[in-house]
Amino acid sequence: MPSTDHGAGFGPADRLAQDPESVRRRFWIKFKKVVGSLPFAEELLAAYYCAFDRQTPRHVQASLLGAIAYFVLPFDFVPDMLPILGFTDDAAVLATAIRMVASHITPEHREAARAALKRGVDEAPLDPSSR
Repeated sequence: MPSTDHGAGFGPADRLAQDPESVRRRFWIKFKKVVGSLPFAEELLAAYYCAFDRQTPRHVQASLLGAIAYFVLPFDFVPDMLPILGFTDDAAVLATAIRMVASHITPEHREAARAALKRGVDEAPLDPSSR
């Protein structure tokens, strides 16, 4: 994906966002580990499905991939292991990205997120096109 100014604004996340396949793989690994403690799991999954939807415009994909890349990074401004506060920075980055591109997150993306959570993330597809 070409360089863009629509990333998370955090160098390591922006670099990771340039490799969508790595983001995809690392997303599911981390998501499965922390889904029980994520109050924004459905929004994060909807953003993920939007980011990997071929119909989503490139600038929207870039913004969401930057936010998702920040989520999957092994280090944060606020470590994810801290009770209550651990995911606040991830939530803030994701909320900002979603606000910027909200009109592109479709009811289908949201339904795919609800369905994945309902059936359990162990069965969640690695490829959103397999929905």
